[in-house]
Amino acid sequence: MEDRKKIESFMKLAIQVAKETMKQNPGGPFGAVITNPEGKVIAATGNRVLEMHDPTAHAEMNAIRIASESLGTHDLSGCTLYATGYPCPMCLSAIIWANIKTVYFGCSPEDAETYGFRGGFIYRYIRGEERDPGLLQMMELDREGCLELFQIYAENNKMLH
Repeated sequence: MEDRKKIESFMKLAIQVAKETMKQNPGGPFGAVITNPEGKVIAATGNRVLEMHDPTAHAEMNAIRIASESLGTHDLSGCTLYATGYPCPMCLSAIIWANIKTVYFGCSPEDAETYGFRGGFIYRYIRGEERDPGLLQMMELDREGCLELFQIYAENNKMLH
């Protein structure tokens, strides 16, 4: 485990990146840093949702993309992520898909929600605590045809990710 001062320096870098991106106005008040297993920074970036017109361009998602490209793999096992906010459900899912096992975060979803960000609402929606059919309707369609895709993938011994 990295020493406390080094860990704190990575969070300070995430905060610094968030401040820089807020000043340039490409997105919200979020920054993320990813370090490799040796403790070297391999990604440091902010939220770029507004600049890219991409609702997935959260700081954590951008950092995962940069780190994956840098390492040439989708598997970020052994890496650590530092985020200024608790990851939203999308970012949390990407963190899990990337096999990142350690995440340090600054603010809670409730803190962000105080300023209008919807991560907390989405967590409540997933838990079934808030449902609004006007927000989202999901219906299963052609399950058999879609299951066939999984069968073909498995038959060809494709890599799971």
